[in-house]
Amino acid sequence: MQGKSVLITGGAKRVGAAICRRLHGAGANLMLHYRASAGEARLLQAELNHTRPNSVSLIQADLLDLNKLPSVVEQTLQAFGRLDALVNNASSFFPTTVGEITEAHWNDLIGTNLQVPLFLAQAAAPALKKAQGAIVNLSDIHAERPLKNYVVYSIAKAGLVGLTRSLARELAPEVRVNAVAPGPILWPDDESFDELSRQRIISHTPLKREGTPDDIARAVQFLLADANYITGETINVDGGRNMAI
Repeated sequence: MQGKSVLITGGAKRVGAAICRRLHGAGANLMLHYRASAGEARLLQAELNHTRPNSVSLIQADLLDLNKLPSVVEQTLQAFGRLDALVNNASSFFPTTVGEITEAHWNDLIGTNLQVPLFLAQAAAPALKKAQGAIVNLSDIHAERPLKNYVVYSIAKAGLVGLTRSLARELAPEVRVNAVAPGPILWPDDESFDELSRQRIISHTPLKREGTPDDIARAVQFLLADANYITGETINVDGGRNMAI
């Protein structure tokens, strides 16, 4: 990743921050996108720039405003002169039970998890083709095995897997497009999964433990840096959880 330029959405905290740290440690320059997590973004930028000055830039944007997406790409090019990789990590996650689903729920979940990755990839495609680059989308094992009471989220992630395959065909041979599907890595901030629910999920995971954000980051790094003959694939990083749902 030495000298490569990577745009990462939702990179300020949680899994996004782990991806930033790993790719930066491998030598990449980062355009770190955030929406509301300004404090976390600035702290992470300071941490990484302390290690390698001027290697991380920040961009704030509500990606649901599709008109702003070309500007996000353009600012990355202005900062680093090139764009080698796009990591679509930003995501919304909340329950939507049948009978209570609203248009706002649909627009948020489909927007962040499916619509934004499509239109951001479209905006980035010319630069990525020029660099012979790659895209990694952050999917979910529940794209294949829907999570109960999370109807719209599961639909959105299933769509993202389909988008990954479609873009892999559309952008070949210059750009590779793959996805990483996490299992039980981090629990939601809103504590929607209580301790009993968490232990039940872990007990039904073959490796009998949670993964770490760095497990996801390592998979992303592999797909960007070491998977030159892989495209259109989704790698489950879930301790085998998808086999036991």
